[in-house]
Amino acid sequence: MTRSRQIWTSIITSIALFMVTLDNLVVTTALPSIRTDLDASLASLGWTVNAYTLGFAVLLLPAAALGDRLGRRRVFAFGLGVFTLASAAAALAPTTEALIAARAVQGIGAAAVTPLTLTLLSEAFPAGKRGLALGIWSGVSGLGVALGPLAGGAVVEGITWHWIFWLNVPIGIVLIPLALTRLTESRGPNRTLDLPGLGLAGAGLLGITFGIVRAEALGWTSATVLGAMIGGLVLLGAFVAWELRTPEPMLPMRFFKSRAFSATSGVSLAMFFGVFGSIFLLAQFFQTAQDYSPLEAGLRTLPWTGTTMIVAPLAGIFSDRIGSRPLMAAGLALQAGALAWLAAISTPDIAYGALVVPFVMAGAGMALVFAPAANAVLSSVRTQEAGQASGATNTIREIGGVLGVSVLSTVFAGAGSYASPQAFTDGLVAALWVGSAVLAVGVVAALLVPGHRSQAASAARNGEADRAEAEAVPA
Repeated sequence: MTRSRQIWTSIITSIALFMVTLDNLVVTTALPSIRTDLDASLASLGWTVNAYTLGFAVLLLPAAALGDRLGRRRVFAFGLGVFTLASAAAALAPTTEALIAARAVQGIGAAAVTPLTLTLLSEAFPAGKRGLALGIWSGVSGLGVALGPLAGGAVVEGITWHWIFWLNVPIGIVLIPLALTRLTESRGPNRTLDLPGLGLAGAGLLGITFGIVRAEALGWTSATVLGAMIGGLVLLGAFVAWELRTPEPMLPMRFFKSRAFSATSGVSLAMFFGVFGSIFLLAQFFQTAQDYSPLEAGLRTLPWTGTTMIVAPLAGIFSDRIGSRPLMAAGLALQAGALAWLAAISTPDIAYGALVVPFVMAGAGMALVFAPAANAVLSSVRTQEAGQASGATNTIREIGGVLGVSVLSTVFAGAGSYASPQAFTDGLVAALWVGSAVLAVGVVAALLVPGHRSQAASAARNGEADRAEAEAVPA
């Protein structure tokens, strides 16, 4: 029964994660077609991406808390339902406004799904055997990243942009009943819902995320951006103060006293900052500077993103055997070196063959971080606290990605433009150097993560605490 549960949990959570990860990037290559079909302005076109990002980033932490209180399987299935219905609404959208609204709801559904995939998976596998499962989970996430631009380009060129959303519908229809019948229901340790915490965290994350996504268009010193970000920081400060005093916090602040949890959070922030900002610009490089079609551009990013899918399961296995620290440090070093290499050699007419090796380096580096980071976070908390930890680490990762895209886009705009292939390359090179520097800082954070023995000892202590609590509960 346990083996069957593990297999079904791996399949269901991996497919769900693939679906929402794919949708995070698939729309980028369809933007020109959407603009033409719906007569969208450049600003509204940007909101088809930003609306999803806002809903996703803001609700990751509250969604994980709701799963702990209301039932993780139930909230996971609800998130799948919301995401599926919103996908159909996006496919049928007659106007840009309707598409933006549907994308916002998609982000809400994805926020309910993503952290709970990690929580459900961690419960199905004991601490010492999570590596392979987390490796597969990470590989599937990498596959979603890899196929996002490629699938978007193929669908737009072969059918119509509407089908990038229709593809989610049959997958969701199949997954929802499977989730309800094959996953085991579980809840977190809190008996009550931390409503003040939910409100403060959601509002604070909304302010910060809104400020970041608007910074590229309005400028980092504009009143709107500064007001949103300062307001968001104040609300998050109030959230921390509340969590320190409430008896049943949504996010226990003692998590951050753990060196493994805090350092791994820094690793995730640095990696998503450097990598997602760079991929965002490099995917455009092939179309803008080298005049490739969306499909051709997507194919050329596969050595980077596709390598992640291959290496991630191996990284998961080794994280159980040698710990997370050496893998994460090596992974971030590979990514920092790859971006520096790309920055040093990039020209408007560079031959594609010269890019393949640094692309593979970057993809392997990503894979060496995904599963080991998840393993380090889950090993630092008790099994019943996995939902809270997963919500926090996913939120930090998403904020890192949003911040990376915005900051590197600002660096790009300061050094280059879309006016010519050379101008675009000038901006790209400047942004890649910044991304490489941030990833290098991530190496330092990775070296602060405790070693394998400390990680194993922490997991063992948490396992003993779980067993002691289970034995104390009357039959």
